[in-house]
Amino acid sequence: MQKPVPASNLAALSVTDLTPEMWAEFVQRLGNAEAQATKVTLDLKVRQHTMTVMEVEIESLKLQIAKLRRMQFGSSSERLLNLLGQMELDLESLETRQGHDEADLEQAAEAAGQPPEETAARRSRKRKAIPDNLPRQDVLHEPAGIDENLNCTSCGSAAKHVGDDITEQLEFQPAVFTVIRHIRPKFACACCGTLTQAPSTGKLIEKGIAGAGLLAQVAVSKYCDHQPLYRQSEIYARQGVELDRATLANWMGTLGFMLRPVVHAIKQHVFAAKKVHADDTTMPMLKPGNKQTVTGRIWTYVRNDRNSGGESPPAMWFAYSDNRRAENPADHLKGYKGWVQCDAYAGYNSSFEQHGVAPAFCWAHARRKFFDLSKQFKGNGENMAQQAIERIALLYAIEQEIRTQPPDERLQIRQEKT
Repeated sequence: MQKPVPASNLAALSVTDLTPEMWAEFVQRLGNAEAQATKVTLDLKVRQHTMTVMEVEIESLKLQIAKLRRMQFGSSSERLLNLLGQMELDLESLETRQGHDEADLEQAAEAAGQPPEETAARRSRKRKAIPDNLPRQDVLHEPAGIDENLNCTSCGSAAKHVGDDITEQLEFQPAVFTVIRHIRPKFACACCGTLTQAPSTGKLIEKGIAGAGLLAQVAVSKYCDHQPLYRQSEIYARQGVELDRATLANWMGTLGFMLRPVVHAIKQHVFAAKKVHADDTTMPMLKPGNKQTVTGRIWTYVRNDRNSGGESPPAMWFAYSDNRRAENPADHLKGYKGWVQCDAYAGYNSSFEQHGVAPAFCWAHARRKFFDLSKQFKGNGENMAQQAIERIALLYAIEQEIRTQPPDERLQIRQEKT
């Protein structure tokens, strides 16, 4: 049996040199190449179809999440929180898989010599600009065709700089622990023996090793980023710094005690306004001792006069309770004089009964009820709920127009246009 001719030898032969056996082998190889190309093309199309199906799933999940977010305010909000959180995790998982499959598809298309089709997700994905306030570090990439005297290496002539192509890449520098050594030299007078030394620097936590920056990092990670202290301890241990959970917990307790004057000052500033926005939300709390989760409440009071042309700095004051009884807002609003913008929760009523406190109910909560009603009558033509939504939209447009205007001008335009 004749051995196959190597591809390099077969390509070098002329047509007249080919024997019948060589022709047969050439046709077989050509057929195999075409079959392989067809297989690769079909495989790419299957992957692209899979990506399209995944995009549909992602968009459907986004719509469901948006619907739940509109529903999460009101008496049934607690029942939706767990479902909303799980759907957010599912969406995150799908989008992570989508990124993996996009990279895999691009690599397969490049290997097959075919340009990859741009997915709908990539077309719709808008990259936000990198903030201008971030520090920039320039890395200069000199071309290989220019020598140290800026001459062309091909002909030796002088090269002229005609411009730069600049691409920016966002990088992250991991947090680094730094030890600040406070050195206080001591001097003794050779004549009178007087000892002189700078006073000791104050510490936020007496006899503690934590600086202000580290305390702030632990607090923000725990209360803003929801990183438990035991998990932070594990993160710091990977950097070679042993900070056990009990130590971190002690720091947070001490820091909370020391920040009480700041919290009190924020509360005074918030309730010095003529109008405050009040709301509450649930917070799952781990009950000590039995490892069970109970539902706590975070009460929020906001002062923000910027929309009405005010110049006072905005601020927010928080309070916690383990229940939603009316005694909580009554205690928070005790002594306050002004308007309270809130939802229709009956717990505020006792505060409205005291002299000087008036309610300003929220249009967003009222509109949501009409929105739910309009969906029930969808397809049955015009209905009163839809008319209410359209009229509220007209009010919103007027409010957008007068935003940041002084109160007297806002009142005049409201009376003229509403």
